[in-house]
Amino acid sequence: MLKILFSPSEGKNSGGNEKKKDLFGALNARDEILDAYKKIALSEDEEKIKALFGIKKWADCEQYICDVHNSDLMSAIERYQGVAYDYLKYSSLEPKMQDYLKRNTIIFSNLYGPILGRDAIANYKLKQGNNVADIVPDKFYKERFTYQLDLYLQGDEILDLRAGYYDKFYKITKPYTTLKFLKNGKTVSHWAKAYRGIVLGELAKHNIQTIEEFMALEIDTLTLHEIKVTKNKTEIIYNIVS
Repeated sequence: MLKILFSPSEGKNSGGNEKKKDLFGALNARDEILDAYKKIALSEDEEKIKALFGIKKWADCEQYICDVHNSDLMSAIERYQGVAYDYLKYSSLEPKMQDYLKRNTIIFSNLYGPILGRDAIANYKLKQGNNVADIVPDKFYKERFTYQLDLYLQGDEILDLRAGYYDKFYKITKPYTTLKFLKNGKTVSHWAKAYRGIVLGELAKHNIQTIEEFMALEIDTLTLHEIKVTKNKTEIIYNIVS
């Protein structure tokens, strides 16, 4: 089976009506960082909250001030809102395609760590790179989840669509595939987010189960440029032709 590693987004959709359930990984593995986040978020210390969220205006913080343990929940694949998710267009997909994403996508959250697309999470705000009190999220989750992820992914093929920052959370030690996008011969950065979202949507639409099936998939506006293999990493390089 193919598993897709994906990035979160700074933006979030509010609300949610998912029931509370166990998240991916060991029970209580996230308690320390979630408790620390909750303590700051509910502290009424405006400067600490703004710093944690990475927001300058207090009025913009208020929607995120909540007890993450007792809050409205939404599946992770639906919660995030940003360039990649805009181009994924989750809400326009058929239920079976949405289910594919919930089962096969692993999102690397700054607060929750590695979570499945179906995992129900609160509406939170944590600026990329920020610590939670004295907890460094990438180190925290790398220590606690590397072994669990290795076990979970041992029988699967991996397509890594994460932004480079999230390599800090988990280093893949088995063969995997990643993508790179070129426009007029130059690597794109911001718009790579859009094409990662497009690719994720195409995987769901075509129920892609293996890297071989993915390689045979034709995606509008993308043409194969080159394939590079370095150690356990296969990099598929696409030209953007639109």
